[in-house]
Amino acid sequence: MDTKIKIGGVSYLNALPMLRGIEQSPVIKDIELSMNYPSILAQQLRDGLIDIALLPVAAIPAIEGAHIVADYGIAAYGEVASVAIFSQVPMEDIESVYLDYQSRTSVMLARLLLRDYWKKEVVLKPATEHFIEYINDKNAGVIIGDRALKQRNNFNYVYDLAAAWKDYTGLPFVFAAWVANRELPADFVDAFNKANAAGMKFIDQIVSETLFPYYDLKKYYTENIHYYLDEEKKKGLNKFLELIQTL
Repeated sequence: MDTKIKIGGVSYLNALPMLRGIEQSPVIKDIELSMNYPSILAQQLRDGLIDIALLPVAAIPAIEGAHIVADYGIAAYGEVASVAIFSQVPMEDIESVYLDYQSRTSVMLARLLLRDYWKKEVVLKPATEHFIEYINDKNAGVIIGDRALKQRNNFNYVYDLAAAWKDYTGLPFVFAAWVANRELPADFVDAFNKANAAGMKFIDQIVSETLFPYYDLKKYYTENIHYYLDEEKKKGLNKFLELIQTL
């Protein structure tokens, strides 16, 4: 391949199996792999700085030509563990919610569930880098990713957003998918998909070499996170994209 395809990933624990598969696959010689926050990847894809992004799905409608290019992503069928509203008081007493700046999808899911599932009117506050320090009294906060796993035992109440979505819709939830906004060579897409699939065999290795005392990573990778985007997950994705149009 004359020009390397630029791929943007995330450095969260949940993406490690897919990234390990890519790094250990022959496809690695055809790509340039970089990492960034999910919210930034969408802009990089829109600006043509990268060709494929592990993109928060809420960003898909705003990117012309955006389409999913692999059968793998970050999804959950019930509790995901790493995306939740954290609070020191029960839901009925929450008055405001800080919104994690790292992922638009999780923020929109939280807004949707607060309105339609919990039927809760709250003040929504943009979160700064150290916003977790301000989650107290009747101020709750959406925390995502590795930070969420680390905080699970630090709050009285943890409202898992994927579990709430499943209870509300009966469907799995897709947080992120590999997305491109231009046509890519079919042979590359096939090889990229196979690399993601191969990453699943590295889960035990990743667990054994990753020091993370806050949460059981084997459970996280094999029970909480669902990587293969089957038809039921795509149905959940389409339902989410439909509902966020009402926000």
